[in-house]
Amino acid sequence: MKRDKIYSLIDGDVGTNKLSPVYDYFMMVIIIISLIPLAFKTKTIAFDIIDAVTVTVFIIDYILRFITADKHLEKGALSFLLYPITPLAIVDLISILPSLSILSSGFRIFKLFRLFRTFRVFKAFKMLRYSKSVIIILNVIKKQKTALIAVLSFAIGYILIASLVVFNVEPDTFNSFFDAIYWATVSLTTVGYGDIYPISSAGRIVTMVSSFIGIAIVALPSGILTAGYMNEIKNSDDE
Repeated sequence: MKRDKIYSLIDGDVGTNKLSPVYDYFMMVIIIISLIPLAFKTKTIAFDIIDAVTVTVFIIDYILRFITADKHLEKGALSFLLYPITPLAIVDLISILPSLSILSSGFRIFKLFRLFRTFRVFKAFKMLRYSKSVIIILNVIKKQKTALIAVLSFAIGYILIASLVVFNVEPDTFNSFFDAIYWATVSLTTVGYGDIYPISSAGRIVTMVSSFIGIAIVALPSGILTAGYMNEIKNSDDE
């Protein structure tokens, strides 16, 4: 019974638990506070306290979600084995691990945990869990993944072909095939940084064609996501 109340608090809605939105807002505030030290190069006692308090909240939240994993995943005892490898659980764990590197001061081997300092930014991704709008967008991406994968495959294919063509048309301009891929990607997205560009007529023609195709490719996922988002909003309103 207690686990039911915990689950309704951390994963419920207003209909099942009126305190659930309060918990969501509380966690978002904690996440934002935990990001404050990242905006400064200096390390102070205040920042250490912030890190200690926020990571404690994250650990408690992780434990609560773990002990109610069967109610979320609905796969019985197997849920407790599957939960740690779910995307959001991995993000939760990565946001916790950097703070555990305090152990490195006593044990040399734990200095390896300093590598996880790079992943402190993952704390920001914890906000995805508590944003209803983001959940809707994730549902749209999930439902439209076939169309999006098709567009992505087409874009990658064109980038590789355009890179191969321009690399052979202007071998003196591009020092490596990776430079050609970089140019093709920038041209396809119509960003055009201008640090690498073809100088021959043939190379410029390839660039123009790439830019036109890029406009179409960039527009496709925008249209797919917009249509899917509108349908998801409509279905949400109907429910």
